[in-house]
Amino acid sequence: MGRFLAGVAAAILLISGGLLLWRSVSAADPVPLPTATMGLVSPIAAEPLAEPPAASEKTREEKRFARYDRDRDGNVARDEYLLARRKAFAKLDTNGDGRLSFEEYAIKTTEKFGKADADKSGALNAPEFATTRVVRKATTSRRVNCPPQQAAPAADGEDSQ
Repeated sequence: MGRFLAGVAAAILLISGGLLLWRSVSAADPVPLPTATMGLVSPIAAEPLAEPPAASEKTREEKRFARYDRDRDGNVARDEYLLARRKAFAKLDTNGDGRLSFEEYAIKTTEKFGKADADKSGALNAPEFATTRVVRKATTSRRVNCPPQQAAPAADGEDSQ
């Protein structure tokens, strides 16, 4: 029983010591909170940048509706709604019989495998398989360009490198 109480007391002392240490470190070096205007000031002209326009949900839906309403009669008919799917199906249905065979469905993958199989062995080794990787387009960041933060000078007067 004495060992149990000693363990509990030690745990409480460690937790309270860690809490005090944490509070003293956080109080000694306060990090300034960013203000709302910090990211909106141009580093070149020191003038506030205008907020970028945001499309409302209504605007997005209006554009989407206009894409589907091909005859511009103010209504989206069933044929207009399914037109994109029909075009995608027609691209895959290479022989035009109105049915998709597995070969028609997987034609791009089959061609990709054939191009990657340089030695025509019917199997891809590691370097051949690496040529089949998906090449993704570079994504554009929608973040506001903030000026880089400058390093604070060292407290003891020496240059930090």
